[in-house]
Amino acid sequence: MMGFLSAPRPEREMDEMELFRRLGLALAIGLLLGVERGWQLRNLPEGERVAGIRSFTLMGLLGGLWGILGLEMGEAVTGIAFLAFAALIITAHVMRLRKEPDDQGITTEIGGLVTFALGAVAARGHLSVAAAGGVAALALLSAKQRLHAFVSSIEYVELVAAVRLLLISVVMLPLLPDEGYGPGGAINPYRLWWVVVLIAAISFIGYIAIKVAGPRIGTLLTGFFGGLASSTALTLSFARMGKDNHTLQPVLAAGVCVAAATMFLRILLIVVVLSPPMLRPLAFPLGSMALAAYAGAALLWLDHRGVVGKRGPAKLANPFELATAIKFGLFLAAVLVASKFLQEQFGDQGVYALAALSGLADVDAISVSMAKLANSGLTVSVAAAAVVVASFVNTLAKGAMVIVVCGGTMAWRVGAVFGVSCAVGIAVLNFA
Repeated sequence: MMGFLSAPRPEREMDEMELFRRLGLALAIGLLLGVERGWQLRNLPEGERVAGIRSFTLMGLLGGLWGILGLEMGEAVTGIAFLAFAALIITAHVMRLRKEPDDQGITTEIGGLVTFALGAVAARGHLSVAAAGGVAALALLSAKQRLHAFVSSIEYVELVAAVRLLLISVVMLPLLPDEGYGPGGAINPYRLWWVVVLIAAISFIGYIAIKVAGPRIGTLLTGFFGGLASSTALTLSFARMGKDNHTLQPVLAAGVCVAAATMFLRILLIVVVLSPPMLRPLAFPLGSMALAAYAGAALLWLDHRGVVGKRGPAKLANPFELATAIKFGLFLAAVLVASKFLQEQFGDQGVYALAALSGLADVDAISVSMAKLANSGLTVSVAAAAVVVASFVNTLAKGAMVIVVCGGTMAWRVGAVFGVSCAVGIAVLNFA
């Protein structure tokens, strides 16, 4: 197979065997797409099908033949042939519309044009490209119901969020300069915005995962993906639910603990991407805190697995907004500059103080800034310790949030698990 799709020979040396190889692939592509179209239209009476297995196979062969003629007589020949074939397809489509005005679909017609084009590509010797294009076209044609169901399930706010994510990644990111500015060159616009894209993408993926999984999977799964998106946002959402429905407090407490544990894993993921050397000093304390939180969540869940409330797990709001991403970028820039300043003025103690303050609201920004500083002068041990401090403070802040917003059973359960998790982390740090 690999030999069949290998690089083409020079045109001057092309013999009949090479021609058969190329035409064979063009024929195979048409046959492959024809089988799919024939299956989709199998219930239509004979004579009413736009195109089936024979038609598509001939389209692929036709494209291959005109591609070879183009090699002999000039590229314009293949282009003219494609235009003539497109005119034929358009004419057939118009005639079908006159007979069946309600049938507005043009998928089969577009598939025919693609088959012809892929046959011509194969004839020109780009066998791997033609084969890959044929498989991709087959996948799209056969996924009709799933794609339509997916589009129907998309809400407007999700579409806007996806467009904004593409905007900040595909459009804005390449335009930013990749060089340092500010005190000590601490601010690199390109790398700073790349981190914003990374955080936004993780949040958006977490949101989509919650939507796809649905509330039936339960509070634990919602808490896991909520921890990927924003453990603080999920904690606030679950605390408000617990205040309104006391019977859900035990299972909601388990969800909050899962989100907190997942946050530790998210920090490790960010660190390993931005500064791999930091993974070793962070793996044991954050890993142990994550395991302790997961274990606590499991105990809470098993102890109250029969509790069923009237309301399902919380549904997170879309975590990605362009304004939120920009605010995160500005906050991250401020943390970078402040970290550099405090390190120069007060040494390691200044960095730890900043980490504690940052942890009250967010751990991603301080984690990113420490990872970047660890690559540009700050010792790995100090950077890792600062991330751990921020993680401790953020965990305690979320516990206080549950106490203030909800109270009751949920508060002492979350507080107990968080307390054990922090104690385990401290013990690991002292042992190390």
